[in-house]
Amino acid sequence: MKKFFRILLILILAGLFVWTLYFLYQKSEEDPVVYETTTAQVTDIVKKTVATGSILPRKEIEIKPQVSGIVQEIYVEPGKEVEKGDLIAKVEIIPDMISLNNAENRLKRAQLGFDNAKQDYTRNKNLFEKGVISASEWQRFQLDFDNAKEELNAAESNLQIIREGASKKQGSNSNNIIRSTVKGMVLDVPVEEGNSVIEANNFNDGTTVASIADMNEMIFEGKVDESEVGKLKEGMDLVLSIGAIEGAVFDAKLEYISPKGIEENGAIQFEIKAMVNLKEDYFIRAGYSANADIVLAKAESVLSIEESLVQFEDGKPFVEVETGEDTFEKRFVELGLSDGIQVEVKSGLSSSDQIKKPI
Repeated sequence: MKKFFRILLILILAGLFVWTLYFLYQKSEEDPVVYETTTAQVTDIVKKTVATGSILPRKEIEIKPQVSGIVQEIYVEPGKEVEKGDLIAKVEIIPDMISLNNAENRLKRAQLGFDNAKQDYTRNKNLFEKGVISASEWQRFQLDFDNAKEELNAAESNLQIIREGASKKQGSNSNNIIRSTVKGMVLDVPVEEGNSVIEANNFNDGTTVASIADMNEMIFEGKVDESEVGKLKEGMDLVLSIGAIEGAVFDAKLEYISPKGIEENGAIQFEIKAMVNLKEDYFIRAGYSANADIVLAKAESVLSIEESLVQFEDGKPFVEVETGEDTFEKRFVELGLSDGIQVEVKSGLSSSDQIKKPI
């Protein structure tokens, strides 16, 4: 029995030895690594940065009343096109009681002065016609009468202006009639009939009755990070993508870069403005959000490769080019413009070279 177990153990050890040899042989016979290759392509490379912002009218005017009072009538609504001088609203004036009282007293005094001057004028006119007084004396009474008449007219006009916002002499140029100062589209009417409004003065901006803008001249206002602003210059081309208008892009040209940055969320941002080239098929509303691709540099129809294929040795770029089956050599290249994915190859490669891809 012992002999049997001894033989069995020897057979097991021999089997393990044979299996180990077979395993090692199999490992040595594994398939060799096959590297994938690619070639350089002729393409356009565009280096750009992105700015976020919105589309706004170049000129937006706030219409404010010339007098304080209550909005009596509104003649426009948002979206309406208006011409310069068109009616916007009418304000009912609530006169200041002190000013009204002073104007009424002035009118009474002017009336008394006029009545007295008129009596002197009539009496002395008869005397002048009879030759009792000289011409020089008559002229004095005539001048006093004319001055009293003008003072009475001025007092009447002043009282009418305080009560109604305009005098009869002004006609349609009444202060309580609010008119458009520009041609354009009404963007907003933030007041309603019955609201109180305040005129613009040294201590108050005044109440905005309507906002009007020329929607045929729009600009993009956005912000760029300080790391990118040094690469920008006026006249650069922008490509705008507007969130509310899918599938359409608009060209723009950079025309302003702020000389001063503003800190936002721990980063310094610089404001930029660009003129938008509008398209007839699209109506752009004020305030649309937009992203602007700012073209920093562009190379058209150049030989390029994926930037991931480039390696460096002592700061010099190179790629591995296939010279035979699974055989590669270093090929130093001169690189140009890069967009972060593709890089321009100025020299060192041709479109037929097979370039080794990294594993």
